[in-house]
Amino acid sequence: MRERRFTVEQADAQVPSLSALIERLQRSALVLRSERDAMAGRLAVDPTLVPVERLLAERPGLRRVVEDLDAAIGAIQALGVELKDAELGLVDFPAVLDGQAVYLCWQFGEDRVRFWHRRAEGFAGRRLLRGVPPAPEPQ
Repeated sequence: MRERRFTVEQADAQVPSLSALIERLQRSALVLRSERDAMAGRLAVDPTLVPVERLLAERPGLRRVVEDLDAAIGAIQALGVELKDAELGLVDFPAVLDGQAVYLCWQFGEDRVRFWHRRAEGFAGRRLLRGVPPAPEPQ
């Protein structure tokens, strides 16, 4: 399948949908993490050692949460973007700037796409897009 390439304007148009999807994803992940941590406490084990299958066996109602989590991830991927970090809400939009394949970079909570980075770099390599004003200061 051919990779979708975004302009800054096209990426900005996806921000409201992505914000809602990331919020949904993070909410579902928080519920699962809390349940996993509670089970780990009861079992006196590290939470990372609690398999999802066991959690679902003891709490079948959580299957709906897992399904919602998967649906949110699928909806994000269907937009043609790359979810880089669900917890931080980092999303990359494949793009071309000055003839170079790059990622436009957006993080949950940002009002628009303001940054880009080279494909081989990550979040740490983010640079402000030319002509885009920096984010307003919080009030």
